[in-house]
Amino acid sequence: MKLSLDHIVVAAHSLEQGCDYVERALGVRPVPGGRHLKMGTHNSLLNLGEGVYLEVIAIDPEGTDPGRPRWFGLDNPRLQAELKRSPRLLHWVVRTDDIRAVVAALPELGKVHRMGRGDLEWDIAIPDDGQLLEHGLIPTVISWGDAPHPTTRLPESACRLMGLRGLHPHPERVEARLKALGLELGLEASPAPGLLAQVQTPAGLRLLR
Repeated sequence: MKLSLDHIVVAAHSLEQGCDYVERALGVRPVPGGRHLKMGTHNSLLNLGEGVYLEVIAIDPEGTDPGRPRWFGLDNPRLQAELKRSPRLLHWVVRTDDIRAVVAALPELGKVHRMGRGDLEWDIAIPDDGQLLEHGLIPTVISWGDAPHPTTRLPESACRLMGLRGLHPHPERVEARLKALGLELGLEASPAPGLLAQVQTPAGLRLLR
């Protein structure tokens, strides 16, 4: 059961607001991605090199109600109130070639769903309530199968993810759950949970939070 980092997720109240946030933080603007019709969301993407990318995601104002809770906890009123004030680095996603084995190892990851955006399709595990585990520090699991990876279609950005770490009131609890997946994340004790990413940019090393 091999897992590797696929992408990091910046959530925003609106896609434009999220792209502005990333551009201010990193000096590079994400490019348009597309619409997730089954989830009523849309995104923009930034290539971070070596098969990793940054996704800015927001509820699509022109999308339809998915009839179920959206992924990444985006229907949570408290989260939306926070995102109105400022977008933030919310989550990370790992990829695997055997998503069902990963979900069997940690069933809380949710059920496997077939999703798509444009001509891309993939399998992804989503909890029934759509909420993130441990404030987003337990990653979502995705499998691209035979589909081309999004980074093969993204322009070079000269940005590289240099490090990812998490903050949590009970880091040992998060660490134990990550261990069940064979994953590690630099964790620090903090009353306010969150993710921090160090990104090398054309203007130097920047911190995204």
